Amino acid sequence: MSKINIEFKLLHELAQAPKYAHDGDAGADLVCIENVTLAPGERLLVPTGVAIALPAGYVGLVHPRSGLANKHGIGIVNAPGTIDSGYRGELKICLINLDPSETVSLPAGSRIAQLVIQEVTTAQFIQVQELDDTDRSDKGFGSTGISS
Repeated sequence: MSKINIEFKLLHELAQAPKYAHDGDAGADLVCIENVTLAPGERLLVPTGVAIALPAGYVGLVHPRSGLANKHGIGIVNAPGTIDSGYRGELKICLINLDPSETVSLPAGSRIAQLVIQEVTTAQFIQVQELDDTDRSDKGFGSTGISS
């Protein structure tokens, strides 16, 4: 496992640095800086009070926390969220309450998402008239799912 230095800035008095809960974790926890209440089906853009400076060639991917998903039905609308290396604004997480009946309240300081840093490979897209054929061809959307 390699490490890189990521500069960050705290933008609010309640903001906390992204932090790994355990050695070897892929995702660093992000916390909210305000109390959050989400009714069933409601989504909300939640501030973290943190800005980061990713170096060129890296991306930050914001993933849901499995505990919030399992215990409370809280997910991230655009999971994973993408933080490009040129972005220097506050990290905000678009949470959604997927529980059909329970309102969920999270106090300021709650861990709401995980930030995974990855190297990026970009592509040069080349238009062609035909693509090479494969065994799978154009079969998708469940073509290898439940068998009878």
